[in-house]
Amino acid sequence: MSTERKPAKAKDDQGPLWLDAKARIAARIGLAICLSLLALWIARDFLAPIGWAIVIAVSTWPIYSRFVAKFSSGGPTFLAPVLFTLIVGLLIFLPVGLALHRASQDGAAVAEALARYRETGIPAPSWLGDVPGFGQHASHWWRVNLSDAKAVHQWIGSGNAGNNTDAARAAGAEVLHRTFLFVFSLIALFGLLRHGPWVANRVMDTADKILGGPGERLTFKMVEAIRGTVNGTVVVAVTEGALIGAAYVIADVPYPLLLMLLTMAFAMLPFGAWAVFTTASLLLILQGGSPYAALGVFVFGAAVMLIGDTFLWPAIVGNTARLPFVVALVGIFGGLQSFGLIGLFLGPVIMAALMIVWREWLMGYGKSTNERV
Repeated sequence: MSTERKPAKAKDDQGPLWLDAKARIAARIGLAICLSLLALWIARDFLAPIGWAIVIAVSTWPIYSRFVAKFSSGGPTFLAPVLFTLIVGLLIFLPVGLALHRASQDGAAVAEALARYRETGIPAPSWLGDVPGFGQHASHWWRVNLSDAKAVHQWIGSGNAGNNTDAARAAGAEVLHRTFLFVFSLIALFGLLRHGPWVANRVMDTADKILGGPGERLTFKMVEAIRGTVNGTVVVAVTEGALIGAAYVIADVPYPLLLMLLTMAFAMLPFGAWAVFTTASLLLILQGGSPYAALGVFVFGAAVMLIGDTFLWPAIVGNTARLPFVVALVGIFGGLQSFGLIGLFLGPVIMAALMIVWREWLMGYGKSTNERV
């Protein structure tokens, strides 16, 4: 009798024998979904900075490629993404930095003026009562609500030292938190620039394995939508800021260059530039300027923003992202309402993806991307 043992039957490397192929696939999908949700929950506070890094990297990649080609003929280096990230950070921080610098210089004068207004009230302009139509009513409202020192406390606060200290601490903590997120976004941008081709290949491979050829085309169109949305937003904001900045110069508004930069920056937000040129109009009045010039700055700024935000901006974004005008408008403002500031870009991208799925997948357009609604 032979004592030689027979080799044990090899176990299935793919899993237990009682699981069939479909069950293993379902288990893997379930595990992947659970891990993805857990990762999103862990990174929930950093999703917005990462999203901004992705938007900036995708929209500036053509410029970065030319930058790398001129910077180093041997391909991307460690120094190239570092320099490009610093340039992007400076361009983003420049308007804010200039505003903070000017605010720090004028902070003492503003604090002194507020203290004086708390004691004596804000005197009504001499010309207000002479305005035809509503001048007398406006002058009376000003005397009741602003010229009285007690009423001023309701508008600008009582100046309590304890409240000011608490407000300063809260503001400082918020600024520190925003600064940390900004730095983290730049770090993420550096990583995307450094490993951009590898990340893009992995995304395309994943889209191809999950969705096939239509998934690759969907990814390409979403990238085009991001670039088109960012480029359209920047072009419209710079144009609006330049036009309104010219009005600042003509009306002799104080600090016209600074206000123009702030108008360009805030024009990227819906109704953001309105706060800037309204402040410029009030500043012109408080500095003793002509009320008609201040009114002209406000009316001209409102006209530029209404035309730009209502017609020009959605039209450019819609054309570049291949979206109908109404769909682009809903994507921009709906994205802002749903996702915050980054929704300005995320909303049109989602709408563009939906239109691509409808055109190419559901309507049977196939590979044709020239169909328009």
